[in-house]
Amino acid sequence: MKEQTNEALESASEERRAGASQEVIQHLLKERNQLLSLLLQVSSESSQDKIDELESDIEYFIQVLVDYIAAGHFGLYERIAEGKERRKAVSDLALEIYPRIEQTTQIALAFDEKYNSENENRQFDQFAQDISMLGEELTTRIELEDKLIPLLLEQKN
Repeated sequence: MKEQTNEALESASEERRAGASQEVIQHLLKERNQLLSLLLQVSSESSQDKIDELESDIEYFIQVLVDYIAAGHFGLYERIAEGKERRKAVSDLALEIYPRIEQTTQIALAFDEKYNSENENRQFDQFAQDISMLGEELTTRIELEDKLIPLLLEQKN
């Protein structure tokens, strides 16, 4: 009887985690889609003569970029980094890809720091190159996340 109760509690706990994982992943994917749309918009119009017109779009892009990075960090990776993930396949893959994901995080934060409106010394002369490099890094991050997401959604049987 006690064993059945423990199994039932563990099953309920797994279902809660799966539901929470789905919510986190849905939020991350929503942020990602919005980010990619904005990335396309600001990168396609990033010629030097249009930068002044794009400043508010760039600000919004940076806000969504930071939100997306935070959603991944606090939603997907924090639990794994704290050692709270019990599924070995998830933990193993996360440990393998996390250093590269962290690298993309640092590049995104450097982009934010360089182009955020709070930077009084910001200059847009390198913007086209920087947004292109950021796009490549985000592509790498998305590919890595897409390896991890199916494992996070998988439930133990």
